[in-house]
Amino acid sequence: MTLKVLRIRQVQERTGLSRSTIYDRLNPESPRYDSVFPKPMKIGASAVGWLESSINKWIEDKFYI
Repeated sequence: MTLKVLRIRQVQERTGLSRSTIYDRLNPESPRYDSVFPKPMKIGASAVGWLESSINKWIEDKFYI
């Protein structure tokens, strides 16, 4: 199994969410906070990414409940 890391633009394309909405989903103080939205991981000094599998699972769980 190959793990693929998505950058913010790819997460935007995959989810249909804007950059600010994605970060709002991660912020517990935001009204748009989503506790099950996948957390990013550090992939460099100032870069983050999301596991493709976690984004795919979030989409499946969100829309196929």
